[in-house]
Amino acid sequence: MTASAITADRPVGVALGGSIALASAMGIGRFVYTPILPFMADGLGLTKGEAGLIASANFLGYMLGALAASSPALRGSRRSWAIAALAFSAVSTGVMGLFTDMPVFLLLRFIGGVASAFALVFSSALVMDRLAAAKRPALIALYFAGVGSGIVTSALLVAGLAAAGYGWRDFWFASGVLALLGLGLFMSLVPGSADAPAKPVETGAGGRDPRLVALIVSYGLFGFGYVITATFISAIVRSEPALKSLEPAIWLIVGIGAIPSVAIWAAIGRRIGNGRSYAIACLVEAGAVSLSVISLSPFAVALSALLLGGTFVGVTATGLVNARELSRVDPRRNLALMTAIFGIGQMIGPTFGGFLHDMSGSFRLPTLAAAGVLVIAGLIVGLTATARPAPR
Repeated sequence: MTASAITADRPVGVALGGSIALASAMGIGRFVYTPILPFMADGLGLTKGEAGLIASANFLGYMLGALAASSPALRGSRRSWAIAALAFSAVSTGVMGLFTDMPVFLLLRFIGGVASAFALVFSSALVMDRLAAAKRPALIALYFAGVGSGIVTSALLVAGLAAAGYGWRDFWFASGVLALLGLGLFMSLVPGSADAPAKPVETGAGGRDPRLVALIVSYGLFGFGYVITATFISAIVRSEPALKSLEPAIWLIVGIGAIPSVAIWAAIGRRIGNGRSYAIACLVEAGAVSLSVISLSPFAVALSALLLGGTFVGVTATGLVNARELSRVDPRRNLALMTAIFGIGQMIGPTFGGFLHDMSGSFRLPTLAAAGVLVIAGLIVGLTATARPAPR
């Protein structure tokens, strides 16, 4: 059977395999730190600034990994790179439970960040191209739902182990094992024989299209704007007596909101345009992160978590899909550039939020600053959504 025939016969399997890859590398490998953080902080006496540094090390690795993934000098298939990245992500996650030293934490989370960026860039280029070849682009929503599914899985895993009396070390061990299972499923669902030859990686001035320039700038602002709440929401809930009842469920709520978010924002995009859909999602997210610190009502904070999950994965996916559509040849360079600038915003956010909390005693100021940045991110894309593309 030819590669194109295999792709056409198995688009659902490819989308599902890619979804599992995102669940493993992103939902678990990157975001499991959020529900584990309060337990680590209590067990090791971490300050919010130190906790933010650990998160930022992961995001630094994510940024540099994305830049490395864009290199045309990389040889080998996209599938092979994705498999290697998933393996490094799983191992670096699991061995976090073996150590208590801050330098080791920083190194392991950095490695995990590099791995998750490679996994996202190569699996996105692979899956989106295969689905386009199979004329099943709607299945991209299933692919990106993996982030939310991974968040839900990690939340249930940590909550279940905590209820059974296990500690933060066990959370990391179990997360690493679960991520390895995801790697195995990806390998079985996305066969190597379906890999189509890649087009040349774009090396010219593809960013001249004003819509792409605006999107790239906005994506970096978005990375900063969402990540403070996404990193510290479990810690915020734990620190407020009025919200303690939400602690076992708060990250689960984020994941539940994330699962359908790509399908929802894609449907909105089909009606009003992807640029406008992206912009509105940024504005909704600004309201969501603000709500997490301006109210002590459990209902309001739960709504904030639901809207956070319901927007940040949708914005992430919509941005990458738009970048692919605006790319002139192989989208890998622009996907990697988007991921890298996103990583810069994410790298700055947790350290900024953590140290400002240590100075002010509250997450209110850094969170409201992040909300303002999200508003700017939405306006940048919204105002350029109807701009003419640059001549080719």
